[in-house]
Formats: sequence, structure tokens, C-alpha cells
Amino acid sequence: MRTATRTMHLDAIVHNLGRVHHLAPNANILAMVKANAYGHGVANVLPALQTFADSLEDSNRLALGVATLQEAIELRKLGWSHSIGVIEGVFSFDEWQMAHQIQAQCVIHQHEQVEWALSDVPSDGSPTRKIWLKLNTGMNRLGFEPNEITSVAKTLNNAEYDLILTSHFANADDVSHPLNRKQIQTFNNVLVRLKSQVSQNIQASLCNSEGVINFPDCHYNWVRPGIMLYGSSPIIDKSAEDLNLRPAMIFGAKVMAIHHLQVGQAVGYGSRFVCERPTVKGIISVGYGDGYPRVVTDEAWVSVVSNGETYQCPIIGRVAMDMIAMDLTNVPEPKIADDVVLWGNANLGHPSVDDVASWAGTIGYELLCRTTGRPIKNVT
Repeated sequence: MRTATRTMHLDAIVHNLGRVHHLAPNANILAMVKANAYGHGVANVLPALQTFADSLEDSNRLALGVATLQEAIELRKLGWSHSIGVIEGVFSFDEWQMAHQIQAQCVIHQHEQVEWALSDVPSDGSPTRKIWLKLNTGMNRLGFEPNEITSVAKTLNNAEYDLILTSHFANADDVSHPLNRKQIQTFNNVLVRLKSQVSQNIQASLCNSEGVINFPDCHYNWVRPGIMLYGSSPIIDKSAEDLNLRPAMIFGAKVMAIHHLQVGQAVGYGSRFVCERPTVKGIISVGYGDGYPRVVTDEAWVSVVSNGETYQCPIIGRVAMDMIAMDLTNVPEPKIADDVVLWGNANLGHPSVDDVASWAGTIGYELLCRTTGRPIKNVT
């Protein structure tokens, strides 16, 4: 049996949620579990989320955020009983009614959604009486413009909806980017206007993972952490270790073959790697068919645990669909079935998912989300 594995560490997710709570102690948390919990498997991570909710004085201070109504339905089927926020909102009136049935709260970001909300107002006390009202502050993706949102808010408030003004940073990973302060100023100006002209009870939510860390003055009533929950850094110049975040996913394999190559022998498709010294080559049964990126630079390495020691071993040749070659020359006595970590805990000498992302010219978000169903899944 292939030995490629993805191991989910629930204690890491609980720890990372604790970091969010430490950084934003007065805010409620909408923990993002969209895209199957960023590739970790929402069913896998739900026990950790419930454990953290149970640790709070008020478990309702933790809600879960998803992108689509289907993801919200799955959460209910899995037994999540607290609030759910659907951040893209619904796509039809039928979906709006279904959101009522499963008691999911929706983002409203365009006028047709407003009409659906007015056509079917939920009963008093229903969680779906709370609407996340999306403001475009400069991301220019979704949301009402500042000059139109007051009338929308008044309409929904008159229908007795409770409102949470929300928006999204475009550059919060770079604290010095000038658009950040422009977005914050726009958001604050609109929030003040809505509180004075619509309702003092309107709540607010602006910060994603990056904002939680970089903009503590903008935590408001709700923060919306995503990638930091899974132990990947959301900040350009800080590692997960710098931020005291722990990786929730360890992507690993075991050595399946060892060969001794001579100077001048080539490795892999395209023969792009040619041995410049006698080389001990190892093979692991994992590749881009499992979610490891095909295009990584020559800086890419894996960690090999052999005889109780951990060694950094360069990837050599092209990453294939099912296999990766690595240079084991500096490992004193490598063996078949030695453990290999493709990404994991940098504090233990392994490459982090952010390291691998940098070698592939992408971000940790993408790598976590695109791991496939082939590796054996473990949950601890």
C-alpha cells in the first residue's frame, strides 16, 4: 500500500483558535471552514472546533463561516449546532428559503438578495434574522458602494433584520500597503453613519487572518480567521513559527526505493537533474497527483527522519504524478520505510507548507486546498 499520508492534528487547530482569541479577546470568531476546511476535511476538524467552542464562557462566540449554502448544509448534517455564516450569500430565492430551514446566516451583497430577504422574512428569534451586509471598501469584488449602503441598511432594518456590516481587506498581509488605511477609513465612516442614521445596534466585521494580526484596532464585534487556523502564515514577512501558529496538516510519506547513481547519470522526466557527484537517490510514492506541486525550484527539499535524526534532503528531478526523487547522499544510513515529511512543523526541522508554496510560486492556501483524496488520512 502507498505510504503517502495527510495527518490532521486537532490540537493544533485548538491552539491556533486560542491564538485568535488571545489576539482579539473581545471579538466573536467566525472560523472559516470553506473549501472543506482549507483541504483538511471539515468532518476531520469539526471536533476541534467544538472543543474550542466548549472552552469558551459562551460557546456561541464561535461560529463557522463557509462560502456556499451546500457547505452550510454539510455542517448541519455533521452536527454543528451553532451559527453558520454563508459569506458569498445565496444564489436564488429557493436557496434563501433553504438557508432559513437550516438556520444559516447570509451575506447580502447585491440588490436581488435584498429582494429575497424582504420577500421571506424569518420569524422572530430565528438566527437568520441576522444579515451580514457587505460593503465594498476597495477590494472591488463584492458589496454595496458606500453611497448606496445606507438606504439598503434602512430597508433591511425596517424589516427587523439585525445587521453586521462587513467588508474584506485586499492587502492586509502587507501592513504598510496604503489601501489598508483607505479601506479602514471608508469602513469606519460608513459604520458611524449607519449607527447614527439606521441603528446603534449594527455590529461590524472587517478582519480576516491578516487583519486579526496586523490591525488590532479593527477587530470590532467579529473577526473572520481562516488560514491561520490551519497553521499557515497569512503575513508576508512572518513565518507561522514567528506567529506561534502550529501546522494542522502534516504531509508525509516513506522511502520506497534507494539507488546509487554515478556522476553524469540523470534523474526523472526531461533529465533536468544530472548527478555531479556519486549520489544516493531515494524515491517516495507521492507526487502532484496527491497535491504536491509539480513546479518547485531547485531550493525545494524534504525532511527525512532516519535513525532518530532529521535531515534536509533536496528534491532532484521533476516532481511526477506519483513519485518524487530526493538526494539522500548526506543521510548516513538511509533505509526503506524511513519517514519523509513534505511539509509539516518547521520547529521540528521540516519544511512548512509556506516554504513549499514559496518554491512553487504560490501560497499556502492553494497547496492546502488542492491536496487530493489519494493520501491516507489520519486524524490525531
